[in-house]
Amino acid sequence: MKTIHWLTLGSALALGACQQTSQPQSAAAAIPPVANQENNQRAIADRVQAHMLFLADDALAGRDTGSTGHLIASQYIASNFKQLGLQPAGTEGYLQPVPMKQSKLVQSSPKLSLTVDGKATDFAFPKQFMTGPSSHEGKVDLSAGLVFVGYGLVSKEFGIDDYAGLDVKGKVVVILPGRPESLPSEEAAHIASLKARTAAEKGAVGMITINTPKDEKLRPFAQGAMYLHMPRIRWLHADGVAEGDYPQLKISASLDMKPAEALFAKAPVSLKDIYAQLEKKQAPKGFALPGEVNFSRQSEHQQISSPNVAAVLEGSDPVLKNEYVVVTAHSDHIGVGVDMRSKDRINNGLMDNAAGVAILLETARLFVNAPVKPKRSILFVAVTGEEKGLLGADYFAHNPTRPADKLVANVNLDMPVLLYPFADIVAFGANHSSLGPVVAKAAGLYDVKLAADPMPDQAIFTRSDHYTLVKQGVPSVFLMTGFTSRDPKQKGGEVWGKFFAKHYHKPTDDVAGLTKDFGAIRYDYGALFADINYAIGTEIANAPARPTWNKESFFGKIFGKDYNTVK
Repeated sequence: MKTIHWLTLGSALALGACQQTSQPQSAAAAIPPVANQENNQRAIADRVQAHMLFLADDALAGRDTGSTGHLIASQYIASNFKQLGLQPAGTEGYLQPVPMKQSKLVQSSPKLSLTVDGKATDFAFPKQFMTGPSSHEGKVDLSAGLVFVGYGLVSKEFGIDDYAGLDVKGKVVVILPGRPESLPSEEAAHIASLKARTAAEKGAVGMITINTPKDEKLRPFAQGAMYLHMPRIRWLHADGVAEGDYPQLKISASLDMKPAEALFAKAPVSLKDIYAQLEKKQAPKGFALPGEVNFSRQSEHQQISSPNVAAVLEGSDPVLKNEYVVVTAHSDHIGVGVDMRSKDRINNGLMDNAAGVAILLETARLFVNAPVKPKRSILFVAVTGEEKGLLGADYFAHNPTRPADKLVANVNLDMPVLLYPFADIVAFGANHSSLGPVVAKAAGLYDVKLAADPMPDQAIFTRSDHYTLVKQGVPSVFLMTGFTSRDPKQKGGEVWGKFFAKHYHKPTDDVAGLTKDFGAIRYDYGALFADINYAIGTEIANAPARPTWNKESFFGKIFGKDYNTVK
């Protein structure tokens, strides 16, 4: 899951900390005999533990995308699929290799300067400005004029056009990060994700993002230097073009607040006044800026590959078996850290996302061993490159191994925090389609409630692998452990928050680090999650009709298809 802003979680976690059931009970006591009786809870829990321990072992070195450790994890998943008798659903057996380009910035190369009325101002890298590598060109050296475009958003649905009346062809757009607070968070997150594409479509040749006081509080500009040495990875289309980058945007940089003042020194509106507008929750209007910038950098490229792993259980209905319920979890993590001061640099990713993959594998086992097979087929996909930008899932969404119009739903598992006996789950996206009631019903079979999104401002619905299928029109939910605990001595929200603050994307997301802080890992609740996942999948697979987008859903309106949209 893409990074959550920790400073915004306080109220949500405080609410979750107050929510626990008065009577703790075991998972087994709450579970009716939905699945095959052979799959008793203890056996499932033991297998969840075994999967997690293997996938998060030091020998896999953090399962970084494109690494040997991740390939081992992928082969492990494939071998489990084969052992279960699932049919291969990749392009090479169980594997779907994802072609990628890895780009690295030559650290000594970035240069950025502003010239106004013949006077040049140089900006220091990386103290005053930062940039990343290009996925398309080895060397860039370009000068261009500037246009401020506010947030740089365009949305017919919300009546927004920050480019109205502005000519940005051949210019560099200067842009504010984020989006107006007046917009609903999930919809705004989607619109904001299109900034680069919009700039390219308008004819811009570059984009400079300027920092704001609000963003400085959330993530100080200087922290970005931690990531300058990290490569950028993009998946490749058949023609070799990298997805998600726009070759015409040759200039890309972020500028700290103080140096950004120089861009507005002789502009109609000062940067200070723009910040004042933001304080009043206003959306600043755009205008041309004086002078031009010169930008240069060098990038180095390498082609790599990293696999998705896919398997299918064929449905029992002669017609409905041609439709597929897609169950996903990402198998990659972030690999080995660069901090040489740390004795333990391996980011094992026990919860993120060895736990999700373990639950996916045990969900598959429940389907295979069920006395009655589902009517629709179940397609299990362990995707790569989530931590690099949802790469494997996006590649699969663009290159599905089964017909795209036959993918009826996606249930995604990402970072279930198995550190307390959860009494509820969160299904991000449940409010956008008919999957919401399905999840609530399935969870209720196990005395687990469906909780509302505890962090709506974070727009998490748009930030995990399922969202790549949403953009292809597939109704989807992303499942996560809720903040309510069955044990009054363990406050779920506090546990989740402590995990996120201390262990997320750190070497201590491993058995030793987590047991030290939280006690025994709740593999039994991993088994419970597998049962819930199985029940959700079964409900979808056996329903007379495929899931549909809710009529009022923004995402259904812009991505939905004729066959799954309520008119």
